[in-house]
Amino acid sequence: MGSVPLIDLSPWFSGDDRAGVAARVDAALRDSGFLLITGHGVPDELRARTREYSRAFFALPKEVKQRYAVTVGGRGWLPPGVEANGYAEGTETPPDLKESYSVGADDPVGVPEVDEFWFQPNVWPAEVPGLAAAAREYMARMRALSDELLTIFAAALDLETGHFTRHTTHPTYTFNINWYPPMTHVGAPAPDQFRIGPHTDFGTVTVLDREAGVGGLQVYTAEGEWEDAPHDPAAFTVNIGDLMARWTGDRWRSTRHRVLPPHATAPDEDLVSLMFFYETDHDALIESLAPPLGRREYPPVVASQYLREKLDVITVA
Repeated sequence: MGSVPLIDLSPWFSGDDRAGVAARVDAALRDSGFLLITGHGVPDELRARTREYSRAFFALPKEVKQRYAVTVGGRGWLPPGVEANGYAEGTETPPDLKESYSVGADDPVGVPEVDEFWFQPNVWPAEVPGLAAAAREYMARMRALSDELLTIFAAALDLETGHFTRHTTHPTYTFNINWYPPMTHVGAPAPDQFRIGPHTDFGTVTVLDREAGVGGLQVYTAEGEWEDAPHDPAAFTVNIGDLMARWTGDRWRSTRHRVLPPHATAPDEDLVSLMFFYETDHDALIESLAPPLGRREYPPVVASQYLREKLDVITVA
């Protein structure tokens, strides 16, 4: 598995070895910032069904998808050209070679300026009626799993059980379904163009259901090298984002990663990734863990303000 370990969560859920699971998670987040998890309890059937309906949407004609077009932070179809994740590192890369369908938290808090961005109504394509039910069920499973991961995180640091989850009573989150089209569809990539450019995630925890491919996920190791991320069809890929790294005073790594462009050796390869980005309550005050748990103390930040600034940077159009 290289620098990305595989961790079975079954002993956590059964109660047989919670301390052991928590310790392995702590080690993974300190060393890699990424891990694979099995024993998560999410049905394979739900994952496959969500991906099947997603593929049906992306296969629609462009003029049909255009009815649902939005930009980064919106609810609907993100067309090619609207996002360049490399901008998050200050690198003006070409736009990412992908399309996305984006939905997320839609239960408003009653504050218009908050709701209009963080809790927008989800938009569902009428042409693929099954997508709404599958995506809603998938998001519910992902939110529950993410809260369980945050509970494991607290145990890993020997903190009270709700140290993180007390800030996720009404959280913001985004579910991005990414389609990485084949080279036969998008043409040869431009120099320094990726399916997703090098970046770190922004929130607390990301849970990714990915497909293996030549133009797949790579992570940046602690030794400063790009490494193909391992793949296990039964596993989710999990990593933390900048907000969680900040929360833990950089004890844990928010690790750079990228998705390689389509490759000439596999011109017909197309991949669909189900990406769940979990955050916190919009008004959560994030304060770093002090040493010796943390390594560095950051000034406190309000989660939604911090995250909005990050999203604005990667928006191209």
